[in-house]
Amino acid sequence: MLYDTSNPLDKANFILRSKKLAESGKVVELKEKKPKRSLPQNSYLHLILGYFAAKSGNTLEYVKLYYFKYLCNKDLFVRQKKDKYMGDTWTVRSSTDLDTGEMTTAIERFRNWSVNEADIYLPSPEDERMLEMAEIEIERKKNYI
Repeated sequence: MLYDTSNPLDKANFILRSKKLAESGKVVELKEKKPKRSLPQNSYLHLILGYFAAKSGNTLEYVKLYYFKYLCNKDLFVRQKKDKYMGDTWTVRSSTDLDTGEMTTAIERFRNWSVNEADIYLPSPEDERMLEMAEIEIERKKNYI
C-alpha cells in the first residue's frame, strides 16, 4: 500500500500500519517511492547523446558511459564497492534508476560540458526545430554511431 506522508491522514495511517507490522514478527519491506523520469525526458536524453556521438565521431555507448556518466555525472552514476576478493571495485548505475530531478541535473551538466569543453551545442528540450535537425544528423550517421 502507498502512503503520501505529506498528507497528515496518510501519515497517521502509515504510522499505525507500520507499528502493527513491526509488532507482527514477520518479514516486511519498507521503501521510498521516487518519481521516475518521464518518457519525454528519456527520449530527449537519447537524442542528445546520439547527436553528440554523431558530431564527435564516437559511438552512442561510448558517449553515454564515458562522457555522460563518468566525466559529467560521476557522483550520480559511479559507485564504489568493497569486494571480498578483489578489494575496491566500481559499478556504474543505470540511468533508469534516476528520478526526474537527478536526470534533469545530469542532462544539464552534460549540455554545459558539451558546449564549453567539446564545442558541441546540444539543443534544449524546447527547441523543437533544432531537435529535428539533430534527429536528421543522427539518421545520416546511424551506421557509424
